[in-house]
Amino acid sequence: MIEDYKEQNARITKTMLGKEDHGIFTFMLHLNYGDGGQGAGGWALDDAVLDGGGKFVRRAGTAEGMALIIRILETLEVKTWEDLPGTFCRVRASMGVEEIGHPLKNQWLNFRDHFGGS
Repeated sequence: MIEDYKEQNARITKTMLGKEDHGIFTFMLHLNYGDGGQGAGGWALDDAVLDGGGKFVRRAGTAEGMALIIRILETLEVKTWEDLPGTFCRVRASMGVEEIGHPLKNQWLNFRDHFGGS
């Protein structure tokens, strides 16, 4: 459980799944609270691949990244990423969005915990 958070209803208005400016594969859920909004996401769904000398070669998807996408869909009970816009959810946020949850059920996904608290 998150200390000192605000819990509120939100509607996902838009999503992004792809590479951000630095080439990191990530996602963003654009949330509307009715009186404002914010984004949830920005977690790297990939990692750097280095050659034997430690030189950057490319980025490659990770199992944790794929599992996070699946958990988002499962938590909000939608079948595809494309179904997310228009979906209602619950949000627990402090400085940023810490958790998203099903709007009616006690189903929550904590982003930090998903990645082992990092």
